[in-house]
Amino acid sequence: MTRKQRHSIRLKGYDYSQPGAYFVTICAHNRLCLFGAIENGDMYLNGAGEMVQSVWDEISRYYADVEADAFVIMPNHVHAIVVLSRFRGCDGLPRGCGAYYIMGIYP
Repeated sequence: MTRKQRHSIRLKGYDYSQPGAYFVTICAHNRLCLFGAIENGDMYLNGAGEMVQSVWDEISRYYADVEADAFVIMPNHVHAIVVLSRFRGCDGLPRGCGAYYIMGIYP
């Protein structure tokens, strides 16, 4: 099965490793409901959802330049606002290193 190419919503030419607030959506693999379920209009986290919440709550503790702002966990995806307070540079790192920095691959 071939997947349709999605239209990029990124601003062409913008360096997303620059300081600023960024709206991020992270989807579960195959959009499976891995993080919990909605019952009677309320979201109930399962173990994986609780782990995601725990990591989000601690991210600023490990990355001083990253502020964990608004955040919501849905059954199959996560919405978050991540604030980068200063530019760390991308010398020698792959294009788009800001995402790698936040994820901890290149601290």
